[in-house]
Amino acid sequence: MGRLKLQSGIKAIEEEPEDYDTTYSNKATLACMINSEVGTVLAVMRRNRNVRWGGQYMSGDDQLEHSLIQSLKTLRKQIFSWQHPWHTINPVVYLQPFLEVIRSDETGAPITGIALSSVYKILTLDVIDPDTVNVEEAMHLVVDAVTSCRFEVTDPASEEVVLMKILQVLLACMKSKASVMLSNQHVCTIVNTCFRIVHQAGSKGELLQRIARHTMYELVRRIFSHLPDIDNTEHALVNGVAAVKQEIGGVDYDYAFGSKQTENGNGNSEYDGQQSSANFVSATGVVANVMDENTIGAGTGKEAVSYDLHLMTEPYGVPCMVEIFHFLCSLVNASEHMAMGLRSNTLAFDEDVPLFALGLINSAIELAGPAIRCHPRLLSLIQDELFRNLMQFGLSMSPLILSMVCSIVLNLYHHLRTELKLQLEAFFSCVILRLAQSRYGASYQQQEVAMEALVDFCRQKTFMVEMYANLDCDITCSNVFEDLANLLSKSAFPVNCPLSAMHILALDGLIAVIQGMAERIGNGLLSSEQTPVTLEEYTPFWMVKCDNYSDPNHWVTFVRRRKYIKRRLMIGADHFNRDPKKGLEFLQGTHLLPDKLDPQSVACFFRYTAGLDKNLVGDFLGNHDEFCVQVLHEFAGTFDFQDMNLDTALRLFLETFRLPGESQKIQRVLEAFSERYYEQSPQILVNKDAALLLSYSLIMLNTDQHNVQVKKKMTEEDFIRNNRHINGGSDLPRDFLSELYHSICKNEIRTTPEQGTGFPEMTPSRWIDLMHKSKKTAPFIVADCRAYLDHDMFAIMSGPTIAAISVVFDHAEHEEVYQTCIDGFLAVAKISACHHLEDVLDDLVVSLCKFTTLLNPSSVEEPVLAFGDDTKARMATVTVFTIANRYGDYIRTGWRNILDCILRLHKLGLLPARVASDAADESELSSDPSHGKPLTNSLSSAHMPSMGTPRRSSGLMGRFSQLLSLDTEEPRSQPTEQQLAAHQRTLQTIQKCHIDSIFTESKFLQAESLLQLARALIWAAGRPQKGNSSPEDEDTAVFCLELLIAITLNNRDRIVLLWQGVYEHIASIVQSTLMPCALVEKAVFGLLRICQRLLPYKENLADELLRSLNLVLKLDARVADAYCEQITQEVSRLVKANATHIRSQMGWRTITSLLSITARHPEASEAGFDALLFIMSDGAHLVPANYVLCIDASRQFAESRVGQAERSVRALDLMADSVDCLSRWSHETKDAMGEYEAAKLSQDIGDMWLRLVQGLRKVCLDQREDVRNHALLSLQKCLTGVDEIHLPHSLWLQCFDMVIFTMLDDLLEIAQGHSQKDYRNMEGTLILAMKLLSKVFLQLLHDLSQLSTFCKLWLGVLSRMEKYMKARGVLVQRSALGGDSLWELTWLHVNNIVPSLQSEVFPDQDSEQSQNRQSEAGGGLVYCRLNNSVSGLNPYEIEMLYFGSSNVQNFTDYKYGQAFPKQCQGWVSRFQSNSASNLKIELKMSEVFEGYERQYCELSANLSRKCNSASLLSDTDQKKEKVSEIKSGLDDADVLIRKMDLEARSLQPSVKAMLLAKLREYKSDLNKLKREFKRISSPNAHEELLESATADAPTGSGEHRERMAMSVERVNQSGERIKESRRMLIETEELGISIVEDLNQQRETLLHSRNKLHGVDDAISKSKKVLTSMSRRITRNKWIVGSIIAALILAIIFILIIKLSHH
Repeated sequence: MGRLKLQSGIKAIEEEPEDYDTTYSNKATLACMINSEVGTVLAVMRRNRNVRWGGQYMSGDDQLEHSLIQSLKTLRKQIFSWQHPWHTINPVVYLQPFLEVIRSDETGAPITGIALSSVYKILTLDVIDPDTVNVEEAMHLVVDAVTSCRFEVTDPASEEVVLMKILQVLLACMKSKASVMLSNQHVCTIVNTCFRIVHQAGSKGELLQRIARHTMYELVRRIFSHLPDIDNTEHALVNGVAAVKQEIGGVDYDYAFGSKQTENGNGNSEYDGQQSSANFVSATGVVANVMDENTIGAGTGKEAVSYDLHLMTEPYGVPCMVEIFHFLCSLVNASEHMAMGLRSNTLAFDEDVPLFALGLINSAIELAGPAIRCHPRLLSLIQDELFRNLMQFGLSMSPLILSMVCSIVLNLYHHLRTELKLQLEAFFSCVILRLAQSRYGASYQQQEVAMEALVDFCRQKTFMVEMYANLDCDITCSNVFEDLANLLSKSAFPVNCPLSAMHILALDGLIAVIQGMAERIGNGLLSSEQTPVTLEEYTPFWMVKCDNYSDPNHWVTFVRRRKYIKRRLMIGADHFNRDPKKGLEFLQGTHLLPDKLDPQSVACFFRYTAGLDKNLVGDFLGNHDEFCVQVLHEFAGTFDFQDMNLDTALRLFLETFRLPGESQKIQRVLEAFSERYYEQSPQILVNKDAALLLSYSLIMLNTDQHNVQVKKKMTEEDFIRNNRHINGGSDLPRDFLSELYHSICKNEIRTTPEQGTGFPEMTPSRWIDLMHKSKKTAPFIVADCRAYLDHDMFAIMSGPTIAAISVVFDHAEHEEVYQTCIDGFLAVAKISACHHLEDVLDDLVVSLCKFTTLLNPSSVEEPVLAFGDDTKARMATVTVFTIANRYGDYIRTGWRNILDCILRLHKLGLLPARVASDAADESELSSDPSHGKPLTNSLSSAHMPSMGTPRRSSGLMGRFSQLLSLDTEEPRSQPTEQQLAAHQRTLQTIQKCHIDSIFTESKFLQAESLLQLARALIWAAGRPQKGNSSPEDEDTAVFCLELLIAITLNNRDRIVLLWQGVYEHIASIVQSTLMPCALVEKAVFGLLRICQRLLPYKENLADELLRSLNLVLKLDARVADAYCEQITQEVSRLVKANATHIRSQMGWRTITSLLSITARHPEASEAGFDALLFIMSDGAHLVPANYVLCIDASRQFAESRVGQAERSVRALDLMADSVDCLSRWSHETKDAMGEYEAAKLSQDIGDMWLRLVQGLRKVCLDQREDVRNHALLSLQKCLTGVDEIHLPHSLWLQCFDMVIFTMLDDLLEIAQGHSQKDYRNMEGTLILAMKLLSKVFLQLLHDLSQLSTFCKLWLGVLSRMEKYMKARGVLVQRSALGGDSLWELTWLHVNNIVPSLQSEVFPDQDSEQSQNRQSEAGGGLVYCRLNNSVSGLNPYEIEMLYFGSSNVQNFTDYKYGQAFPKQCQGWVSRFQSNSASNLKIELKMSEVFEGYERQYCELSANLSRKCNSASLLSDTDQKKEKVSEIKSGLDDADVLIRKMDLEARSLQPSVKAMLLAKLREYKSDLNKLKREFKRISSPNAHEELLESATADAPTGSGEHRERMAMSVERVNQSGERIKESRRMLIETEELGISIVEDLNQQRETLLHSRNKLHGVDDAISKSKKVLTSMSRRITRNKWIVGSIIAALILAIIFILIIKLSHH
């Protein structure tokens, strides 16, 4: 009990060290404690009375005391007399009595146990510390005494107690503060003693076994935890093992606990003790042999031994740790264990001892940690012996051993990986990769343990990076990273089997690697863009090392270059295996070998390149060619045979290639080998010939021993005898040859090495070579947490990784596995996006979209509910859209799959209402109450109604069918709770997807991704097809178009990127649509919306945007008519908002074309005219670029008969007021521009003015009187109000010819060819026309009369007067007008009209007076223009203009029946009989004809300008180019004329006549243009000749020539008519074909209607059947009710009869 209290007090002391001084400062307390222990020992010793402690009996009871008892009593006497502090008292004094008891072989187990307990108590009190006097001797005495403990074994239980006490005391020694005073030898002794007890405990109880093992663990931990505190003392590392080996292995085996029995001992106890002693000695011998073998060669010579003994007596440190670690490594030496055979021991060496040793080694490495690298001896043990043994035990069949081995390697990787580069490569290649694959014969447990270990490595953040940088990027190493990644990927695939724990484990490893890469992304990259590696020229690279392996700026570039070279070498090896010569040429071409081959580079290629065909290498090296021989010697020079046995060197050499079969080749190979071996290992062999002969002998011995065909095997003596006198005439040492013989017999030299790049087995020779390489290999690169090489690594493993995760995700059934896969998918997406691996991200998206089930054909009745119940599909869907939102910048072709999912959700009604909304629509959304609804509301109504009452049918037949089915149809069931929950899950999933963000945030996408998204939308919409398409396809196309427009508007800054694709898509829709539908509506208005929104921001694209609106002009007539009003409104908004941004003529042409079309549309004309009014009012937005176009548009509105005539008048006013703009521009031109620019713009202004008056001329022919007359007045204003505009005379002559004269001719033709019903009051119009002619002519008379062509102009005026049967004359002085000829010509025309006019105006007087009167009056001219109509129903006005030399007077207009001047009365009477009425006919002209007409007019005006400009050109090349343009335009005009003719002839006769009249005018105009073209295109010399001939020839020849020209012209006209007839026939045929097509379409429509009628008929038949059944049911019910009533009546009657009968 006292002992227990004391021990508890000790624990209290340990827990509260501060109270130590106060508790045990009293010396008496310690003295009492020691006294108590002495008394306890004495009491136990006295208890056994049968023992006489060496005393002799005297008389009585007195006896001499035994020395042990006497020493204890002496201590008792002294203990209370000590007055000094305890630390000044020698501990040997109070420890020695107890230690003598422990060492004594006379004491029994109980006494020894009590003594050990006393020592343990003293040690645990921490009384002994480094400051105590003589503490070193005391600690040594304790250790020596305990380790040499001797006692009698009386029973097994007491023996186990003593052994446990020994372990307890030894552990206390190591835990004591004074343990630092122990020497290396004593520490080794402690460990050795503990291990012996562990070994002996195998035959004892379970408790002793556990305590012994625990003590051993604690000792190792205590010893190696001291290593980080030890300085690196080199002297402690020099062969300091011999003495301790001698002490542990062979010194004083009396340490084995003996067991002496007394004479009167128990027989059973004696047997048991002997048995246990024998067992222990046997086991100890085994261990001693093991340890002694490991000490071979530890020290050589006496000096080394004495030096080592000196080290072993110093305070413990590295030497003892080296010895202990060496001993532990020997315990896991599988070859030594196999050599022991089946000895009788209690521990199973196949598993128990290695497990125990591996656990101790693991503890030592855990505590020593990185400090091991500071001590080369320890590090050398780990690099060589430990790792070699670990690799041997790693292939053990025991999963426990394999697991422990992997744990040790993991600890070594953490602490010492920089020193274990090649060892780690060998471990993974020869152990992990072999065991983890079933094809190498490993059991499932081994595979699982290996996979778990690999996953643990993968969880280390930098493991894979370091494997890649150090091994995969090293030319001389294997691709461990690639092999591990492939292993994980393949192991995750469940091939023809369900998902197992192995698959999940491999998946965890893969995802751990991927997530490590993803975490490194945030730590920064070395460079955003990695430059590709190239080799410009050959440089020796085999043994090149990096300048600085610790600086990423150096080693990253270096290893990437090495990896590139390694890949190219693998390709070169493949070429070499197919054809060696071509393979070397390929390597030269890729700069991996020099252009001129040298032996060293080829030798390095053979030595260090993996995957070479070893047969080809052997043939090449054995070749007799001089170059091949040089390569062979260089190849041998790459080996390091330093300190290597001959057989080992030969094995290593022959493993790299296949030894050729020819003897000469074998000789050359072995000569090279022998030369190299003798050069490096000349210890025994005297020359290289000896090495050659011995090598031959080894090859022969190998063949003899391992060839099954050799029956008689060579013996050892035969081998020794065969190799006599080969070493320079002397014999080799017998032991040396014997060792070689046994090595060859046990282990065959494989002359046919393994082929391929599999995972080889680690042989002793390969391990020796590995150790040699490790001394020369490049330093280990330690990676940090930045993604230096992740791009290259991920590119290697991305494909298999995605496939593996996808397969596991597909086969998984638990949500935890789902989430693991999802985490992996997201990590892959993050890495792909960061490293710009777009292909990988696309593959990931494609793989994920398959799991959403949205792309699968829907075979379920309720897809929404099925989706809500499918957890996998919902998680995959959220992941897909999460990737799209986060990493959309790097998605390319994957957008198609994403859009497929979106379209599927759209079809199911699960998308938010405004997915396609764009940022600019926020204001619209806020004002639109239908938008902005919560997502849940918009989605909840999508499919839930389908589970309730049926949707009401529309239409009469549908309602009627519902009414008929009410009696028979049962109401549908309400949704269950499970269905509601599934639906709610679906809605929550869609909310998490944030699909709308993909499009609203598209402005942040990278350009390439945005372009691919747009292309995907176009692809998803499908190519529109003519004819009917399904509503579902149309809905999809509309939705995709909405999204496309949305992203276009969102990316206005990058519209150039998207515009081409968007435009082509909209164009295909517009051109393929024949009927109004939602798709074309969305396309047209989307296009207009894009233009509206982008014009203010993209002025450089204004032309492109506006040109796109030409698509609206290409709409089918039915489509255009349906949306014309809305289109016009949008165009009007576009113009009003962006008029200042439209600057080009092309843009305005598109706008005005759109507005012009609306002129004849009842609903759209108002909006179109409003837009035109906005442009032209006050010239606000009129510019030279749009002037002519606006004029043409105004003319269209003026000619349009849609709406009231007031609008036409307003259009004419716009045209007339536009002259002010021309005046303003002309004025600005003179002030602001240079001479050339001003002349150019002045010419353009003239052309614009000419187009203006031409447009007004056309309106002058309008049927409406007020419009026609207003057009004449507007034309007059434009002709007379241009004083500020400088118009050249040639332009005025052109105006007279093309405008005024043409208008007069057309009006006259109309008046003659149409009745008054068609054109009312033509007389007034004609008078206004004559006013216009007279005013314009008189205003310009002064300028025009000076022209040489005035005669022609004047005759033209007179000819028009003659046609109007009115006379207008010019009476001027003859000298001024060119002589008598003009005077005579004038009166010739006047007399044809009014013969007596000359006599009435100029009475008969002589010529002189007449001439004088003419001279005095200045002359006069009378113009009369009358309506040359058939009848004289309407009065007409006569306007007479009389002018003299100085002024012009207008006579008063006279109505018919009034008094006229005398000069005019006869004149008027002559016209009365020829008066005509103006009949007005209302015609509805063909819109198609008007379109052709409009195009022709524009083309004609353009051709006129080109002809005028061409005639002025002097440059031949420019003139030819202009002539070709005119010819092309004339061909187009011919086509338009034919189209107009065909269209006019297909109309009603009343309209046809009028159109044909117009057509004749256009033909005449075209003929004039053709003549002008001929004149321009004819050679100049010919023209000059004609002009000269005309000037010189007499009048007669001129007339003849004119008749000839007219004849030629008639012939040409006839030919043209024939051509036109032929073209008309062709067009008639085309018209017939189109009519047939229309009939075919009508037939299809009729058939479709017939089918519908059949369907209606079927429905009526079904309804009839239902009514019939209902009537039958009603009849049956009536009979039933009648029967019931009759039965009730009968029952009542029966009851009444019974009651009455009773009464």
